[in-house]
Amino acid sequence: MSERSLRARVTQEVAEVIATRRVGAYQHITLVAPGVAELARPGQFVALAVGGETSGTLLRRSFSIHKVSPSGTYGGTVEIVVSAVGVGTRWIVERAPHDTIDVVGPLGKAFPLPTEPVACVLVGGGYGSAPLFWLAGELRERGCHVEMVLGAASEDKLFGVVEARRSSDGVTVTTDDGSAGHKGWVSDPLPEIIDRTRAGVVYGCGPMGMLESITRVAQAHGAVAQVAVEESMACGVGVCMTCVMPVVGSDGRTRMVRSCVEGPVFRGDAVRWDAFDGGHARVPDDAVGAPKVGGH
Repeated sequence: MSERSLRARVTQEVAEVIATRRVGAYQHITLVAPGVAELARPGQFVALAVGGETSGTLLRRSFSIHKVSPSGTYGGTVEIVVSAVGVGTRWIVERAPHDTIDVVGPLGKAFPLPTEPVACVLVGGGYGSAPLFWLAGELRERGCHVEMVLGAASEDKLFGVVEARRSSDGVTVTTDDGSAGHKGWVSDPLPEIIDRTRAGVVYGCGPMGMLESITRVAQAHGAVAQVAVEESMACGVGVCMTCVMPVVGSDGRTRMVRSCVEGPVFRGDAVRWDAFDGGHARVPDDAVGAPKVGGH
């Protein structure tokens, strides 16, 4: 689909908050945004303006879409999960019912869905698991066997364990400190699950280090990884270039692409994980347009 066509499927709305509740370490917020709800697909995201009309905070905050309801008592709704870690996200979680937030969406590329029933494993880290429940429903409607692996640093940082049991055919929980489920990382039980279910696809959303590890496990066990990356997105619409990352194209060449437009979902084996250090991507020396020693 062309970039012009993608833009045509994006809308901007002043959304009303109709519900907000605390879920562990996170805030679950439901917004009335019928235009976004009608167009959105699992894996896409929304960008929210922060601070109201007189705010000095210029950059929007981006969030994966947890669920949508195209119709209902209040019209189409969009659900997001927010972790309050800074001034912008704290402002968002402080919104009360009937407050409004300016929303742009749906943005980015969605998770690709298999054309035939195939076993799938969905892996989420922390509140990165938010978009996977909607995806699980879509996959099961297509006759796919779905298992979920949810991980976090500790029990309070997990999201959606109870919902996962309703949304999938099997759930595995891991925590770094062992406070819930198996002690360890989501990549630890993944080989057994892929082999047992003969999974053809592993979907993931969470920290970049987690996505790299599940990609390597999927490759080693004959599955394709489709990962929704968590690069920082300052605009969400492909203008600011803050979320560029190195990805290998169909021609085998590495290019710096915008994760908000060309992603956020990529094939895991196309991402140049070797270029990431501390969560930030550098430009590989062999990338198209990379600076050369002594100048261009």
